[in-house]
Amino acid sequence: MFTRLSATLRLFSLKARNGWTDKSFTELLELLKEMLPEDNTLPNRNYEAKKILCPMGLEYKKIHACPNDCILYTNDFATLKVCPTCGLSRFKKKTDGSNADSPQWKRIDETFPEFGAESRNLRIGLATDGMNPYGNLSSKHSSWPVLLVIYNLPPWLCMKRKYIMLSMMISGPRQPGNDIDVYLSPLIDDLKMLWDTGVEVFDAYREEKFTMRAMLFCTINDFPAYGNLSGYSVKGHYACPICEENTSYTQLKHGQKTAYTRHRKFLVRSHPYRRLKKAFNGSQEDEIASTPRNGEEVYQRVKNINIVFGKTQKKSTERNIWKKRSIFFNLPYWCKLDVRHCIDVMHVEKNVCDSVIGTLLNIKGKTKDGVKARQDLVDMGIRSELHPQSIGRRTYLPPACHTLSKKEKKSFCECLSSVKVPQGYSSNVKSLVSMQDLKLIGLKSHDCHVLMQQLLPVAIRNILPSSVRVAITRLCLFFNAICNKVIDPVKLDELENEAITILCQLEMYFPPSFFDIMVHLIVHLVREIRLCGPVYLRWMYPVERYMKILKGYVKNQYRPEASIVERYIAEEAIEFCSGYMLKSELIEIPKTRHDGKQFGKGTRSLKIKTVSRTKVNQAHLYILNNTDEVIPYISEHIDD
Repeated sequence: MFTRLSATLRLFSLKARNGWTDKSFTELLELLKEMLPEDNTLPNRNYEAKKILCPMGLEYKKIHACPNDCILYTNDFATLKVCPTCGLSRFKKKTDGSNADSPQWKRIDETFPEFGAESRNLRIGLATDGMNPYGNLSSKHSSWPVLLVIYNLPPWLCMKRKYIMLSMMISGPRQPGNDIDVYLSPLIDDLKMLWDTGVEVFDAYREEKFTMRAMLFCTINDFPAYGNLSGYSVKGHYACPICEENTSYTQLKHGQKTAYTRHRKFLVRSHPYRRLKKAFNGSQEDEIASTPRNGEEVYQRVKNINIVFGKTQKKSTERNIWKKRSIFFNLPYWCKLDVRHCIDVMHVEKNVCDSVIGTLLNIKGKTKDGVKARQDLVDMGIRSELHPQSIGRRTYLPPACHTLSKKEKKSFCECLSSVKVPQGYSSNVKSLVSMQDLKLIGLKSHDCHVLMQQLLPVAIRNILPSSVRVAITRLCLFFNAICNKVIDPVKLDELENEAITILCQLEMYFPPSFFDIMVHLIVHLVREIRLCGPVYLRWMYPVERYMKILKGYVKNQYRPEASIVERYIAEEAIEFCSGYMLKSELIEIPKTRHDGKQFGKGTRSLKIKTVSRTKVNQAHLYILNNTDEVIPYISEHIDD
């Protein structure tokens, strides 16, 4: 015979000896509970079993600690809620890290209180980019799907395939370019209607109808599409849409490109880098970086720009950094947003990685150092030790601090070639390394992401001077920090200063030709994180993956866009109907690891109590005796 205590002890002994998880132990208890007679007293959860064993001393005590290791919340500090040393809160903030925590989201609620008062009103992100529907690199066909994502959803759902909507397909073969506003006008009309009047929808959870409104929160796109959607010219001397006319540039005569340097102006006035001359461009830096314009200031600049769309129309000869008034300004709230078009961290990281790897390994066509780059140093009158030297008919380039010897290149490539990572973490790094040519080939965006986040700091440990190695490592750590899913807003100022310092250090070690517009955009990434939240909800990785799915929809090579739309509509119909069918497999719905949170079912305070069969029968009899439908039968029984 087993008592409740002895049975629990025996089962816990099996759990401890075999290393069962709490979840598996709970499932075993539930199964045994069903197999035993109904009036058994066996606990049906791991938590209840632990409570039975607690009087025997099988318990532990939790002591809170400051995250910065300052104190333990015990003895004199037991009742404190804030660390007396560093001022950090004792408790974690219960947020899911979504865009709803961002200042731009909160500002919308403050500016439009009627819209913000209804939590079911939607905030939408718009993403678009050109894709080749044939998957054939020799084809120049460019189709432009316009995708919408819903930021009201939990962060682990809003960028999943199931919740990405194909709102529009702009057919090729030519990309729309600056004329994309013509194609977006039907979508803008729908967005205006959703903002002004909304649509009546049914809330299945509350079982009521309500008027749902929606607004466009931001756009997600690569840098060329950024220019097409915003109307800003992202080429030339003033290619930075944040700095605008205050963009600091140097026109390189021999390299025939524009370098965006002078990042020292973003430093505080007292920073020692400002006074250095020889290490930079030969002069001190006294200028202060300008404050980015808000949406209303930008609207005042573009509201009077008139443009006639069409490829056959003559372009204006007037030079202006703003090419048009974006059609998004037709939305009443658009000028109230500080960040309207987001800088894509995915493409910035890839371009920076290509520049660093190409320059270190001196890859032809990708290196930022060469004869023309050294001749530009001569014209600028800086770094005389790196000026090219003519020896007979040949030109000798003195090695720079970032120049690798053949032995160092081989060590670098061998390190990357020997890397082993968990399955699914990245592509096969070994296949990207050419030991014969000592270079990396075929790097995709995610390959560059893995290199910058983890592998590059390891590969350069035993090569390069320490100052250059530290600068590149700090750059990698910066990208790692901004790509985190959870970012402490208190640390953003420190992170922004770190980005500026890193760019200044890179200016000391790399030639001016290294600093294209993508490198310059690093200085503005933290600003957008501060205003809009973590970057993983605003980068192109989910969009690019979804476009790959759309390419697989093409079955008719003659009408690729029609194939995509027909397949998407069929899939959408299946998704809609699957909600009314039992045991239906939904298309690409992610398996949740957060049971209960999406459906409003509480789990934190949930308690299951088992009662004896006698009490169940008594409760059942009480309900029957107090039910209106049963009273006539009771009266008839009493009369008889």
